[in-house]
Amino acid sequence: MSRHIYRCPLRWSDMDAFGHVNNVVFLRYLEEARIDFMFRLAPGDGSPSFAGGSVVARHEIDYKLPLVHRHEPVTIESWVTKIGAASLTIAYEVKDTDADGSERVYVRASTVVVPYDLEAARPRRISAEEKSFLQEYLDDGGAGDRAGRQGTRGAVAA
Repeated sequence: MSRHIYRCPLRWSDMDAFGHVNNVVFLRYLEEARIDFMFRLAPGDGSPSFAGGSVVARHEIDYKLPLVHRHEPVTIESWVTKIGAASLTIAYEVKDTDADGSERVYVRASTVVVPYDLEAARPRRISAEEKSFLQEYLDDGGAGDRAGRQGTRGAVAA
């Protein structure tokens, strides 16, 4: 199983009154990592995979540690925990790795994504090409359960 790594820059505007990354901003960080994963890593040159659109059906976020502003980007590691006929679940860890190899995890999260046909204005099934790509990142051994059971729920455009 592979994991996708995205390096997300921190912005001063991301901070709350206490100098930490605002809890809502983490959703944007996850979105940036998800878009990088689904669109830049989509299989094949000119492939229509993932290009037709998608919607977020659910987010779950566990905030573990405060993340303060600094000039270095933070790492967002993501992988797939479930592939259904018409949805997939992506898990994430927003973290840093220290020089000694130890990790500081700021957020564990997961997102249920539904592929969407923008022209027909309805959900669609995951294509065989998309499924093949996603299976390279599939970890169905419970890693997604680390994201927890509480979070922010709703349907928003991805």
